[in-house]
Amino acid sequence: MKFRSIDRAHQHKALCTKLVRRAWVRFVVGLLVIMSFSTGLVAAETPSAVAPTALAPTGILRVVINLGNPILARKDAPSGDPVGVSVDLATELANRLKTPLKLVAVNSAGQAVDLVTREMADVGFFAIDPVRGQGIAFTPAYVQIEGSYLVRDGSPIQSNEEVDRTGHRIVVGKGSAYDLFLTREIKQAQLVRANTSPEVVRYFVENNVEVAAGVRQQLEADARTVPGLRLLDGRFMVIDQAMGAPKSRSDVAHTQLRQFVNEMKLSGFVAASLKRHGIDGAVVAP
Repeated sequence: MKFRSIDRAHQHKALCTKLVRRAWVRFVVGLLVIMSFSTGLVAAETPSAVAPTALAPTGILRVVINLGNPILARKDAPSGDPVGVSVDLATELANRLKTPLKLVAVNSAGQAVDLVTREMADVGFFAIDPVRGQGIAFTPAYVQIEGSYLVRDGSPIQSNEEVDRTGHRIVVGKGSAYDLFLTREIKQAQLVRANTSPEVVRYFVENNVEVAAGVRQQLEADARTVPGLRLLDGRFMVIDQAMGAPKSRSDVAHTQLRQFVNEMKLSGFVAASLKRHGIDGAVVAP
């Protein structure tokens, strides 16, 4: 009887061990299935990286798009996605590199400069400027854009030459090409800064500033929505718009980007993109 009790105890213990093992296996398998499903969801939302390249060392081409310059990019009304010349160029560059593309949309040039300078983005679109050139390697210009002044109908200012006078205030988008250029060139007037370029005209109107400076096309569009405003004839500057990569990247990366821009101009790609998006305020750079 004693031996039978021991034998039954062993059998009971073995059965319990077997049941625990089965439960553990089921738990692990279930956990793996959940992890697999979850990973699949993440992969669907984020581009899968490929082999690193000089321009895209993470395996994903991260391109910053400045929505503050409507000549180069804007939000598509139905989808909310960025569209425009810079988006077309970014897409074509990613296709040629055979690299997934990640667009990083920002609202000001200053934000774009910061992301590329700190290598949080691989490529961006900028007005060429020596201050920005401290951290960014520029390509040749691919388009040229006119910078213009906006005043009120009743303003005594009639020409660009009359803007830089004592007592005049000029509002610009903080960190924009016009901000950087006019900071160097203006001697008597005072510069004031809106947070971004799209906010310039609103700031100009609300704060009763004498002059607004910006992209001619954007100022024209804003002037159509606010009565009593007019553009001064001519332009105060021509902005050379280029692509740029972090200056800290290799010569190979910089050369690759320069060659890409030259090819896009010569092939007619840039001209076709400007036409497709109905852009009148810019021309293909020579």
